[in-house]
Amino acid sequence: MNQTRTPTGSAPFTYAWLILVVATGIGWWFGHLEQGEPSTRQLAMAGVIVTAFVKAWVVGFQFMELKHAPRWLRHMYDAWVVGVCAVLVAICIG
Repeated sequence: MNQTRTPTGSAPFTYAWLILVVATGIGWWFGHLEQGEPSTRQLAMAGVIVTAFVKAWVVGFQFMELKHAPRWLRHMYDAWVVGVCAVLVAICIG
């Protein structure tokens, strides 16, 4: 696998991993919000869903090599991530 290095010397996989770690922390925080007041439950559930789909997009783009895939395939994946996330958030807050 050919990894190009960034100007700082870190591989793009390192940045993707850091994004996943931060997103996991944000999802965990939203999960703890859900256990609080009933008024924050919908926001917390939507936040967990959005965070999960951001992580799914990062995994698809970086680790499943969609960044090198044909443009139509990348756009289909992007549309799937946004569409399914939007439907689930609408169900959650609706």
